[in-house]
Amino acid sequence: MPLSKLQFKPGINREGTNYSNEGGWFDGDKIRFKSGYVERIGGWDRVATTTFDGTCRNMLDFVTLASDNFLFMGTHKKAYLEDGGTYNDITPLRTTLTLGANPITTGAAGSGTITITKNSFGSDAGDFVTLAGATAVDGITAEQINQNFEILTVASSGNSFTVNTGGAASSGSTAGGGSSVTAAMEISIGLDTTLLGNGWSAGTWGRFTWGSGAGSLAGQNLRLWFSDSWGEDLVANLVDSRLYYWDATNGKTTRLVELNTLSGASNVPTSVRRVMVSDTDRHVLCFGSNPLGSATFDPLLIRWSSQESVTDWTPTATNTAGDIRLSQGSEIVTAIRTTRQILVFTENSLHSVQFIGPPYTFGTAILGTNVRIAGPNTAISVNDLVFWMGQENFYMYDGRINPLPCTVRQYVFDDINRQQSFKFFAGSLSSNSEVWWYYCSAGSNEVDRYVIYNYLERTWYYGTLARTAWNDRASGSRLFPQSPGTDGILYNHEFGLDDGSQYPPVPVNAFIQSSDFDIGDGQQFMLINRVLPDLNFESSTAAAPQVTFSMGARNYSGSAAGQGSVSGNVIRSSVVSGTDNYTDQVQMRLRGRQVNLKVESNTAGVKWRLGAPRLDARPDGRR
Repeated sequence: MPLSKLQFKPGINREGTNYSNEGGWFDGDKIRFKSGYVERIGGWDRVATTTFDGTCRNMLDFVTLASDNFLFMGTHKKAYLEDGGTYNDITPLRTTLTLGANPITTGAAGSGTITITKNSFGSDAGDFVTLAGATAVDGITAEQINQNFEILTVASSGNSFTVNTGGAASSGSTAGGGSSVTAAMEISIGLDTTLLGNGWSAGTWGRFTWGSGAGSLAGQNLRLWFSDSWGEDLVANLVDSRLYYWDATNGKTTRLVELNTLSGASNVPTSVRRVMVSDTDRHVLCFGSNPLGSATFDPLLIRWSSQESVTDWTPTATNTAGDIRLSQGSEIVTAIRTTRQILVFTENSLHSVQFIGPPYTFGTAILGTNVRIAGPNTAISVNDLVFWMGQENFYMYDGRINPLPCTVRQYVFDDINRQQSFKFFAGSLSSNSEVWWYYCSAGSNEVDRYVIYNYLERTWYYGTLARTAWNDRASGSRLFPQSPGTDGILYNHEFGLDDGSQYPPVPVNAFIQSSDFDIGDGQQFMLINRVLPDLNFESSTAAAPQVTFSMGARNYSGSAAGQGSVSGNVIRSSVVSGTDNYTDQVQMRLRGRQVNLKVESNTAGVKWRLGAPRLDARPDGRR
């Protein structure tokens, strides 16, 4: 019989059964599709050997007038400006206290733990403090004391706390430090997960509307930062909390300060859900805010500063500051900026906010009702198109709201932890025309999976990876897309071919598996003698890159996988630079009515792209 060419439809399809998707791909990990062909994704490596504190869920890439390229990173513990692998701590301070004489007491001999005495300091265990002005105490040096620390314990009386200096006390239980010790207390840390209960966003999405229950319960939701650039400066906020400002002229180690403390500040909002800068008309907008003259948070109110001002929020006849309230929904969930407008999502509607000029400045329009979004970070604007993850499907806005035909919809939404939807986020990889959504699988409280939509080729695929935020290189000045892990490490992606979370880097396990396809008609059994692979190892760095080709056979569609026979072999490249020099054929003895193909790599330095393999098969008996 002639050789049978295997050409599969691009993308993964999990909407039907394995057999009903004959001629397509059914499963995979760490792969993508380009021009209809499957290949392995790139690897990742550490930006630096240093780590940051907390889980980062917000990043902003921006450049100052001095050409410094900074990456703002907001975690549940800290706020940083990453610069060349250095994490500059710019976390806002709550207060700076002057301590009494000799406020430091060492612990046991040999211990580096010290106790700092101060009444009503207002911090809890886990919060951070910077000590300064202290002299050496009992063998613990001034350099070891005058540092930034995480508070270990707080006395029940509230008049002292402990930190670990890393030093070693000589005799122990000794007081000292001098009379010039100060303690700069940072804002309290936030939660790293969402706690269920009554109140704002409590419970599973769709189970309650936002704002249901007895009222907002502070601290119920994990901490989220939002940020945007104001020229070379930075504006940021914590969800439903204050606005902060960072001034580039003060240097990269200067901390964020409350915006309402800036010179000339007037009626700055004190409670903000999400801050954003309107680029073309230069207004700072707050989506969800307290009204002018009130401290009560209004989750549907949009307020904005006067044009070209970050501090003037008092509407007058001679400025453009103002506000508007959305007419549909009960809570603003998030907002996404495009080149022509800002799209605002409530829990059940989508609105357009556009600059219309004086006297109203901004106008709104309802674009759709019964529009739901999965989480505050699950929408993204790409080439003036907006993509988002809903609660049961994916959508695109291009002037109209369009559900995206999705071949993995059931696979994703049947195995997802909606209780942690604040952790879900969207990112783009513009160089490959891809939108990525990272989410928590049903059995995980942290992000462990992703699903990708290639909007140029309209294909879907997915995989497993623990990441918490994303910065596409196309959105700033970085050479590579960057993403932080749950391990406190920032990674360059599409960098190299291996997993750089360890040193030396370890291989990335990537595979693609087809749906079952017939190798004969009706009741006919077929025997596969060999497979002629068709792939290349272009861009591989291994001396002898290789993949594993395997095929599994079934006698019936309902048979257990592999029931019939399984055969496989390793395809090896003879020279790394010869993209088409590899094992020319794989000998097999595989018998069954239907088979599937799996291509897998789990060795370092391997990049592969699959073409159209061919099968050598002939009719055979049942035995």
